[in-house]
Amino acid sequence: MNASLPVPVVAQPALPIVGREEKFPVRRIYCVGRNYLEHIREMKEADERDPPFFFQKPTDALVSDGQVPYPVFTEDFQYECELVVAVGAAASDVSADEALECVFGYAVGFDMTRRDRQRESFKRGLPWEVGKSFDHSSPCGAVHPVAVCGHPATGTLALAVNGQRRQQTVLEKMIWNVPEIISQLSRQYRLMPGDLIYTGTPDGVGAVVPGDRLVGTIAALEPLVVDILPVSPHPVHR
Repeated sequence: MNASLPVPVVAQPALPIVGREEKFPVRRIYCVGRNYLEHIREMKEADERDPPFFFQKPTDALVSDGQVPYPVFTEDFQYECELVVAVGAAASDVSADEALECVFGYAVGFDMTRRDRQRESFKRGLPWEVGKSFDHSSPCGAVHPVAVCGHPATGTLALAVNGQRRQQTVLEKMIWNVPEIISQLSRQYRLMPGDLIYTGTPDGVGAVVPGDRLVGTIAALEPLVVDILPVSPHPVHR
C-alpha cells in the first residue's frame, strides 16, 4: 500500500525580472553584517575596524508581493534597507576584479529583523537566526538585469515609513563594495546562479507596527513597497 508523503511539494521562490516574463529563481540568501560605519556606531555592538561577516536566511523567507505579517516572538520588529545583488554565474574564490562578471542584476531589499531577539543572541554569544532568519524576513523587489541598470556603485539609498524618511545614505559609503563582497563571500561558499546577496544597511534602523507602509529606494532601481500586516501565528508562504 502506497502512502502519500506528508511533505507538500512547493514551488521554488522567485522574483520578477524587469523587462522579462520569466522570473529569477532564488537558490540561497546571503546577508552582509555591518557594512556602513554609521550603522556600526548606531548598534554599538562591534569594533569599527572589524570586517563585515556573512549570515544566511532561508529561501522561503523571501517576500515578493510586498505583504509582511508582523512576526510572532518579538516586540521590536525593525527594517533594514539594502542593495541586493542577484548572482547569475558560478563563482568560487574570485578576485574583486573578476567579481562583477558573475552578477545578473540588482534589486532593493529589506532585511527585516526581530531586534530584541538579535540583541539577546549577541549578548549570549549565540547565532543570530532567531533574530534574522524567520518567516517573511526577506522582502525583495524586482531584479534589474545589469543590461538595464549597470552596476550601481553610487547614488542614494533611502527608506521611508508612512512617508517619513528614516534611512538615507549613498552607496559610496559601503565599507566593502559589491566586488569586494562577492570576492570575500566566494572564498567561503561557491556562489551559484540564483543566489541573492543583501549588502548591508546604513544607520536609521527602527521599529514598525502593523499598518505601516515602507518604501525603499536605491538609485535608478524600482522602489520596494512593503505593508506590515497584523500578526499571523501561522504564516502562509506565497
